[in-house]
Amino acid sequence: MRLAITGGTGFVGSHLLEVALVAGHSVAALTRREQPVREGVDWIAGDLSTRDSLEQLVRDADAVIHVAGTINAPNAAGFEQGNVAGTLTMLAAATAGGVHRFVHVSSLAAREPKLSLYGASKQRAEELVHSSGLDWAIVRPPAVYGPGDKETLELFRMAKLGLMLTPPKGCVSVIHADDLAGLLVALADASAPVNCLIEPDDGKPGGWTHREFARALAQAVGTRAAVISSPGLLLRLAARADQFLRGEKAKLTTDRAAYFSHRNWVVEPKRAAPAALWRPAIETIRGLRDTADWYRGQGWL
Repeated sequence: MRLAITGGTGFVGSHLLEVALVAGHSVAALTRREQPVREGVDWIAGDLSTRDSLEQLVRDADAVIHVAGTINAPNAAGFEQGNVAGTLTMLAAATAGGVHRFVHVSSLAAREPKLSLYGASKQRAEELVHSSGLDWAIVRPPAVYGPGDKETLELFRMAKLGLMLTPPKGCVSVIHADDLAGLLVALADASAPVNCLIEPDDGKPGGWTHREFARALAQAVGTRAAVISSPGLLLRLAARADQFLRGEKAKLTTDRAAYFSHRNWVVEPKRAAPAALWRPAIETIRGLRDTADWYRGQGWL
């Protein structure tokens, strides 16, 4: 296939490019900065507000995979621009370019739009995809981890220090970026289901309790970390401290603290991908260990 990809220079997008190329597909990928030449990839200079670039991106494409989005913003307007307006322009480009298949990367946060500005913006983006008239598939990933991720890196660093502060009691599903990428490529195929909403994970029934996952992280980095469940109030205070110390580079914002505190971020089994289409291949304990090794190799951990 010829795949038009947004967000290809980010964490999930970089894994998606690799999986697509290994599978023999060609890629047109949007980028704001000059990228090294790579066989099988046509880098298209521009962003989601550059009409000419989007026209070039979707030209001759069999499917669009829209990964680009905003996970951290100082206010509602930032999320609106990155997640809602960006999705709208990409849908318009696909429609104008005659590309019928549209794979959209959302988030489990879209299930609870009142919890956070991020979740609300993802939910509004989903509504746009629903009403687009295209052959769409929406994927709501749970927590995504893997080599290259700077978000879960903070958790690995806590585990190495021997003290894991977790959200209040609850459960979470997780998925390796390579498994997520495999699903996105599978959904881009002309034979894949259309007009479907999928919540994928690592295949662990009922997800992971926060304590279980913290211990798995500690095991991955070779420690026996103490695990302390933090009440929501403490998380919000920590978020304010992080924003004060790191400003726009803060990883734990008050908005993120709000949805981290939610008790149920486990995927719905009824929204699982059809087994004939995709199944997770990476067992999480092994995936976490491999990710920790990658971090060490980069000098991040």
